[in-house]
Amino acid sequence: MSALQGCEVGLLIGYNCPKALVPRQVVTGTDAEPYAVRTDLGWSVIGAADTQEGDVDSSRCGRVATRELPGITPKDVLKALEADFSERSSKDISYSQEDIEFVKLLETTIAKNEDGHLIMPLPFKKRPDMPNNRRLAEVRLKHLQRKMERDERYKEQYQAFMTEMIKNGYAERVQEESPPGSTNYIPHHGVYHPQKKKIRVVFDCAARFRGTCLNDHLLKGPDLTNALVGVLLRFRQHDVAIMCDIEKMFYQFQVTEEHRDYLRFLWWEGKDTKGKPVDYRMKVHLFGAASSPGCANYGLKHLAKEYKDDFPMASRFLARNFYVDDGITSLPSSEEAIHLAREAMELCQRGGIRLHKFVSNTKSVLESIPESERSVDVTSLDLNLEESMERALGISWNLAADYLCFKIALKEQPWSRRGILSTVASLYDPLGFVAPVVLQGKKILQEMCQKGLGWDDPVPEALRPSWDQWLKELPQLESLRIPRCLHPPGFSNPVVVQLHHFSDASTMGYGQCSYVRFVNEKEEVHCSLIFAKARVAPSKVVTIPRLELTAAVVSAKVSSMLKDELELQLVEEFFWTDSKVVIGYINNEARRFHTFVANRVQLIRDRSLQDQWHYVPTEENPADHASRGLSPTELLKTKQWMNGPDFLWERNFEFRDTSAQLNVGDPEVKIAIFATNLNLDKPDLLQRLARLSSWSLMIRVLCRLRMASRKGDERASLAQEREKAKVFILQLVQRETFSQEMKCLTQKKTVKDASSIHDLDPYLDEDGTLRVGGRLKDLPHPVILPKNSQITRAIVQHFHQKVCHQGRGITQNEIRANGYWIVKGSRLVAQLIKNCVTCRRLRRPQEEQKMANLPDDRVEPSYPFTFVGMDCFGPFVVKRGRSDVKRYGLLFTCLCSRGVHIEMVDDMSTDSFINALRCFIAIRGAVRRIRCDQGSNFVGARNEFQVAMKEMDAVKVEAYLADKQCEFVFNAPHSSHAGGVWERQIRSIRNVLRATIDLCPGRLTDASLRTFFYEAMAIVNSRPLTMTNLNDPSTAAPLTPNHLLTMKKLVPLPPPGEFPKTGMYLRKAWRRVQFLTQQFWSRWRKEYLLSLQGRNKWTKTRRNLRIGDVVLLMDNEVPRVKWPLAVVTAVTPGDDGLVRKVQVRVGTRNLEKGAKRSELWRPVQKVVLLVEHPRTSDSDSE
Repeated sequence: MSALQGCEVGLLIGYNCPKALVPRQVVTGTDAEPYAVRTDLGWSVIGAADTQEGDVDSSRCGRVATRELPGITPKDVLKALEADFSERSSKDISYSQEDIEFVKLLETTIAKNEDGHLIMPLPFKKRPDMPNNRRLAEVRLKHLQRKMERDERYKEQYQAFMTEMIKNGYAERVQEESPPGSTNYIPHHGVYHPQKKKIRVVFDCAARFRGTCLNDHLLKGPDLTNALVGVLLRFRQHDVAIMCDIEKMFYQFQVTEEHRDYLRFLWWEGKDTKGKPVDYRMKVHLFGAASSPGCANYGLKHLAKEYKDDFPMASRFLARNFYVDDGITSLPSSEEAIHLAREAMELCQRGGIRLHKFVSNTKSVLESIPESERSVDVTSLDLNLEESMERALGISWNLAADYLCFKIALKEQPWSRRGILSTVASLYDPLGFVAPVVLQGKKILQEMCQKGLGWDDPVPEALRPSWDQWLKELPQLESLRIPRCLHPPGFSNPVVVQLHHFSDASTMGYGQCSYVRFVNEKEEVHCSLIFAKARVAPSKVVTIPRLELTAAVVSAKVSSMLKDELELQLVEEFFWTDSKVVIGYINNEARRFHTFVANRVQLIRDRSLQDQWHYVPTEENPADHASRGLSPTELLKTKQWMNGPDFLWERNFEFRDTSAQLNVGDPEVKIAIFATNLNLDKPDLLQRLARLSSWSLMIRVLCRLRMASRKGDERASLAQEREKAKVFILQLVQRETFSQEMKCLTQKKTVKDASSIHDLDPYLDEDGTLRVGGRLKDLPHPVILPKNSQITRAIVQHFHQKVCHQGRGITQNEIRANGYWIVKGSRLVAQLIKNCVTCRRLRRPQEEQKMANLPDDRVEPSYPFTFVGMDCFGPFVVKRGRSDVKRYGLLFTCLCSRGVHIEMVDDMSTDSFINALRCFIAIRGAVRRIRCDQGSNFVGARNEFQVAMKEMDAVKVEAYLADKQCEFVFNAPHSSHAGGVWERQIRSIRNVLRATIDLCPGRLTDASLRTFFYEAMAIVNSRPLTMTNLNDPSTAAPLTPNHLLTMKKLVPLPPPGEFPKTGMYLRKAWRRVQFLTQQFWSRWRKEYLLSLQGRNKWTKTRRNLRIGDVVLLMDNEVPRVKWPLAVVTAVTPGDDGLVRKVQVRVGTRNLEKGAKRSELWRPVQKVVLLVEHPRTSDSDSE
């Protein structure tokens, strides 16, 4: 268990949860040693605890607080992979309010002590009253003591660190007690650097006691750290490079005396860790406090600013080229580097800071630096060793050869999404030298995320070969050598400095690469890769032109970043892309684009000039590697990636033709719509008021504006202000519409006869308001308002709501009673009431549509019962043995001859229903189509039947009918009128059965009920189809269904040809039968079919319901005010183009987000139109 010595307790589980503690494996020790048990939750160590003598009544209690962080899903990983680039410049710093408070606090309180060290307070949000947490520090110190006893090396290094810290004055022993509330004890522990074997003690300012900790009360401050990319770019700029480090940076900035008791900790005097601990307190800002990085960075920049005049070069070095505590830069000559090193050490010394661990690629620079201040690895001044390798902000730097390289140390990782992410993220490449290689790894990770695989799911077989190949080739990157300096040694002062940015995109990814091109006085040319980025293409399908444009945006952003970070003179810039579409977008002046393209084109043009963009063929575009990826082997072979295309190495390269026109029909270009605008001179205030939703709101808003614009002593009462605001609005409306009439009245003239208000005898009152005149002086004179004003409509709506949505007369009377006269107001009131949603909901009748044409089933001659309608009725209670059972009737009606057939059904099961269908087909012959209701129209007394119909296996029934080549057609729910042809027959059957059953005492038997059904069927089939000549004895007998049913076996459908009356006297009997059949169908067309021609109701064509209409669903079970709202989602027009059936979406009444919606089909007779969907098209059936 030695590997678990450093683990912390996660959760204590008692034996009252035995299922979690079932042992799977046991490892025993000796008699006095503990033993280990492996459960489903992991390993547990069980044994006796050490107890001190005499401490019998003591108890131990451990408290573990956990915070569950949100899990990282594949979607989060995809978002990180596919996010657009973020190139942050040092200038791109945004401050929050807490950041501003942090800076102001340090600006006013920073000071120096006698040693030159900067003193800054702890930046509290508000000075806290901390609970006494000494007990927490004691418990943590005991844990530390046990760890030291187990690890002697850890103990020695820990004690040495603490002794040195106290000796150097970073901490002091507490001499006196401080007032309650200002004392806080901080636990501490040791950590090792990943690349170094040296311990560092970290103070746990996040340790909570009674729900609070020190970090909760500290301001973190703004991120004042220089951009890592910028520091590295300047490190590559010149011949001579230099690097140094600030010794214990946080400890160089002291804390004010009054705040030091918040930084107390416990430690032992001397090396006796078994003695009683002593109270110490830190005098400096410490590792572990949330505010320490901000204070240290602020202090360093403050020091640089303070000595800017005395040490200008060193001041700039401290302000621009330090990344936390590491300083790194490059200079043109050794002399400048030596001068900078001396200046920087002297400047830092004045602030009590020690600069050490100096490294340089030049021997003369190192010789000028004291040996004690050099890095340990270069104290011998031997720079010719291959092993002279330093890390420059994480990048390996070979001092002797002055090149940068990669150290690939792959850890053993599982072949899962977690392992792939860890491996890909371990490639530290801030400048993008190996971006094409990383792109391939990111693509594999993206594909795993798209498949929805878990963190520990194995790599799919399809991705294993590509991942295995990528992983095997990755160590080859160690042989990659990148010159540290952007130009070779001895390259004289350049006279031309250019930045060339290349961008490209593919379905795999998109990216860019930037090169710096130098031309010196000898016209020698040199190019170097300076920065590159590559991203995977988003999983959502995006067009290639959009990806190319996104890559061009990245080039523009990188350009701004490079110009801010690099200190280059006489820089020219060029942007290259192999997409003429993108160049066409950038050069376009007249066309308008959709939002995606328009925003990115504007960003590009804000950061670059149009004439800087040029076309480059794909084969000469190095950014093609950033968009498609390269394996490590391919990256080492290609020179184009690190050195740029060949044409950049020419002394005078030529530009390709960049004239690119937008393609006709480009989907990113908006279609131009030209319109002629008529500029109406409307008062701006009136337009703004018209946007408000109600008359009372208009008055309130204007009232507040008027009150706010006046001084305090000029304000009137609220009622007076509201009245003045109302009059002001009315006058605005009148001036807009009745300006000529008001002008005439102002000049004491009479209103013209052609005016619409001439008959009202208008006049202007003392306030200038236009009112109705008249002969009754004692009655109030109403204000005249136009009909077409939005303000007038708001007034009508206001009083319509005030009278609780009553009719036109009451609403208009209320308007006039409140002093308003609307020109032709009756029509306006009627129009608003007609469109009022509340009124429609309360009183509007259901929709209707012109009655549809008869279907072909009813007007085409066919065999009897070829097209039938079907419905059930009942139940009927019959006697079976000693029990009473229910029976049902299944009615089939011929849609053509109107004949009926009835079968008795034992119950409403699927099998009984199919048996009845088989009996019917066996007796009447094959059926082509059956129409029926869906059963949802049965309510009230027929609820039992409705439940039974819903329980039927509809799939089984349809399968049986399909086998018989029969089509099953359902009517829309709640549309019983669509089945009137069989509903009327059921009514006739009921009348016959009622009259028959009433004559029979007691219960019927099955046989009796079936007999009655057949007798009722015979009676109904003998009824006349028409009433034509029913009372005329000289005419033929009226048609009945039995005329055809009784001839069914003898008379099939009439064959082609004519059969005259003389055929009756021929000996061929079949011609005699054909003649009779033809006579039947002839009379059927003349007498019965013509009787169906007329429409008894629904004779007018109404507006078709449209998709998007808001409707009210009729429900007879609840009051109208509770009928649910719905929106039309689909319509079904008939052959004549009229909509009689619609699909609606209904939500829940509480309208909760994510609530389940229902899709229902309803006839138009069961809905009430509330809000019409606005459409420009005249088509009603879309």
